[in-house]
Amino acid sequence: MSRTDRLALRPLALGLVIGLALVSVERGEAQRAAAGPPDWPCVQRLIPELAWGTLWTGPPLDELEQAWWEDEEVGRVARFATARSTSEEQALERVRDFVDSVDEEEAERRLTLLFAGLFELTDRERRRTIEGIRQASRAQMTRLDTISTMVDELEARRAEEGADEAEIERLSEALFWEQRTFQHRQQALPAMCDQPYLLEERLARMVRVIMEGMP
Repeated sequence: MSRTDRLALRPLALGLVIGLALVSVERGEAQRAAAGPPDWPCVQRLIPELAWGTLWTGPPLDELEQAWWEDEEVGRVARFATARSTSEEQALERVRDFVDSVDEEEAERRLTLLFAGLFELTDRERRRTIEGIRQASRAQMTRLDTISTMVDELEARRAEEGADEAEIERLSEALFWEQRTFQHRQQALPAMCDQPYLLEERLARMVRVIMEGMP
């Protein structure tokens, strides 16, 4: 966008800043009504950690006599299936191959170990994702405060007698780019918000494959 275009959009930019502020206030009120934390920007309810009992109907995990990573093959399957570079199709295929290969006598124990590994690694990645979302939200709140301060400063400079047009130009330019950054990052939040739930759904599909092989 050219300098002339940005100058022409200056009044529109200020209007958008006000609109963005109102949207943020409304979102914050909706979050409070849902008892969500102020740095959670998603429409989905925040569930900080998964509960294995909501996904698993097999033997209790606390009754396992060994950790899942102590079974080397289980560890390899769990890590591969939960890696970011592994597609869901590849993950399901690897889990299914393991389920089909397990001896019947060991099936209950080893499939429970596999679930434990998939659950722990998925929950760990999900917690990291949630913290990333909350950090992004806090950065947006800070950026919105910065924009509000910049708007106030720009309006004050414009109101001065004998206003310095070069300084007004500089502030307008800075405000334009700060606002544009805010908008771009705000538009990225919905996709970020989907990630914890996509991880949970992927885990649920792998669990169904495991349960099909349980004796």
